[in-house]
Amino acid sequence: MDNVVATENLKHTLLEDVLALLIGSLMVSFGIILLRQSGALTSGTAGIAFLLHYITHISFGTIFFLINLLFYYLAVRRMGWHFTIKTFCAVGLVSLLSDVHPLFIHFDRLQPFYATLFGNIIIGLGFIVLFRHKASLGGVNILALYLQDPYDIRAGKLQMAVDVVIVLASLFVVSIPMLVVSVLGAVILNLIIAMNHRPGRYTV
Repeated sequence: MDNVVATENLKHTLLEDVLALLIGSLMVSFGIILLRQSGALTSGTAGIAFLLHYITHISFGTIFFLINLLFYYLAVRRMGWHFTIKTFCAVGLVSLLSDVHPLFIHFDRLQPFYATLFGNIIIGLGFIVLFRHKASLGGVNILALYLQDPYDIRAGKLQMAVDVVIVLASLFVVSIPMLVVSVLGAVILNLIIAMNHRPGRYTV
């Protein structure tokens, strides 16, 4: 039993939280760039931001940041200031980085279906990093995380149900093939969350 580490000694430090927010946001924003270059969609609040971006041509980062302003009140009321501040920082980073990445990265050739699926995988992994450090990217994530523990509803399953509806609502914005692969990508993203973010699995 000497090699068992007490859970109270495993709390994340401030530096670990800061690095996790940066790394998770970098992963999510890079995945968003792949989707945007492919003309695809994704799920949750980002999916809504994509729709508005394609319709209005306003930058994704700006729309994503503004949409999430609607959810911070709920986050404060239900999850507290600590979670809300981290989420605000993560949303701000993703909004900024999704507009900054194109200044440094240019894709000469990108297979849309592959990029859509791979982009969703990267986004899903970025979500896990943020979730493990008590942060999210707002919107549906806040609702899913709030309902998960008290009502034993897995975040991934709830998001999957909501996200499929959002992607299907995009029928008049993208082509049928891209809609199909976007739905598949959203399913993969949420399966990653469902498999890796379960109530009671982690203590830090």
